[in-house]
Amino acid sequence: MKNSNKKILLVEDDHNFGSILKEFLTLNDYDIALAKNGIEGFEKFRKEHFDLCILDVMMPYKDGFTLAKEIREKNDVIPIFFLTAKNLKEDVLKGFKIGADDYITKPFDSDVLLAKIKAILNRKITPLIEENENFEFEFSDFSFNSKLRHLKYNAEESIKLSPKENQLLRLLVLYLNDLLPREIALNKIWRDDNYFTSRSMDVYIAKLRKYLSVDEKVQILNIHGEGFRLVVNV
Repeated sequence: MKNSNKKILLVEDDHNFGSILKEFLTLNDYDIALAKNGIEGFEKFRKEHFDLCILDVMMPYKDGFTLAKEIREKNDVIPIFFLTAKNLKEDVLKGFKIGADDYITKPFDSDVLLAKIKAILNRKITPLIEENENFEFEFSDFSFNSKLRHLKYNAEESIKLSPKENQLLRLLVLYLNDLLPREIALNKIWRDDNYFTSRSMDVYIAKLRKYLSVDEKVQILNIHGEGFRLVVNV
């Protein structure tokens, strides 16, 4: 999945470790700004927009806890991960009291870090979807009731959708004419984002395309590597 629009502030005073971690995250399509201490990290945070902060705890001039407090004064919702070489209970508790979202102890599994980053960034997005409680929709000549799982075209008999067909169509309609990122649909409906769930979603997309094919004005477009768009051509 492409994460090119997700920017991460990485503050790490160990030059070698910081460079390696930056390169690893960059290879996984994240945009990384690396700072070598807390003072430089806060200057970068003030001047740029970030989606996530990864802060080393033990740093010269300004430690990670102090930096996190300053960041929280400016932004009380941005996710913050702490990196530490020690796993002392008091440090962990202190980090969470400041408002940390996770605490990563070195050495760590890089794949686990990636999973944690993806999970926290997805949680920032999906509540915006869940706030929309609408269950009755109209698009082109279709009427869609997501509570009853009914899809109706003009005066024809309603189709009863399966639970996953229903969930997927509702997301597409909420993003009507806009991009529905694959990772949002996978994490919200399948609670996972891997090869097998991705292939499963493709099957359900094909089923929805078949239902919607009776209306030539309606299309589900595949945006390669990004997601899908439910488009209504006027």
